[in-house]
Amino acid sequence: MHARAVAATTTALLGAFALLLLVHDARGMGARPEVIAHRGASARAPENTLAAVDAAADLGVRWVETDVQRTRDGELVVIHDDSLRRTTDVEEVFPGRAPWQVKDFTAAEIARLDAGSWFGSAYAGARVPTLKEYLRRVGHHHQKLLLEIKNPQLYPRIEGETLKVLSNEGWLDRRHLAGRLIVQSFSADSLRAVHDLRPAVTTGLLGKPSEADLPRYARFADLINPSHTSASQSYVSAVHAVPGPHGKPLKVFVWTVDDAPVACTVAGYGVDGIITNRPDVVRQALLRP
Repeated sequence: MHARAVAATTTALLGAFALLLLVHDARGMGARPEVIAHRGASARAPENTLAAVDAAADLGVRWVETDVQRTRDGELVVIHDDSLRRTTDVEEVFPGRAPWQVKDFTAAEIARLDAGSWFGSAYAGARVPTLKEYLRRVGHHHQKLLLEIKNPQLYPRIEGETLKVLSNEGWLDRRHLAGRLIVQSFSADSLRAVHDLRPAVTTGLLGKPSEADLPRYARFADLINPSHTSASQSYVSAVHAVPGPHGKPLKVFVWTVDDAPVACTVAGYGVDGIITNRPDVVRQALLRP
């Protein structure tokens, strides 16, 4: 009798546990959103530097987000602003070159700049990486990449040039295309160009188009990535209801979430990813029951 009682109790407990898991999944928390380190782990190291990639890797973060722009002599570099002023010492090194736009400097000139001291003395001497250098560091850590084509209106044909570098560095093979690379932009035209040139590349449209316009963007975008302040559960559901260019439901990555309560709120909307400067904070929030 004792053995039967133990067996019955065990069966009941397992059943209850299974029921809890079903309830957990039904609330939308069964599959946690991806956590994407915005410009690398940019609360821990200077944004868009190799050090920020390393910091994300040290935290065990699988996805990093970054931005690509083009120098005067055609090199693709990783930097967010169209000006070098905020994140480098360009005003000191080249005082007569205002407004210090990326497109007005050669790759060799940009390589001379300190892109770390503004963040902290420990990062003095950090450089603006080329896209090639950045891809190699992300690959070294076996991470995944969310790559934004920044200010494409300033750089005609940058889409094809970006895809060429990605291809040369091995990022357009089957393994990467299956889940390690997303190219995004605020520009629908730029994103459409990427899709036309390389239809297999997963693409994301930054912003919040109307629900009525979603089918139009779904012809060339696999994700719709709005600011977290404009997202809602109903909007996320509407996005998920539309099939993208590869026949799968559109996904949603929201930006930029840096505190635990907001992370939990947008996770409750059912988003697929959360872009954050503080991936450790967001990840810890998502692990809470």
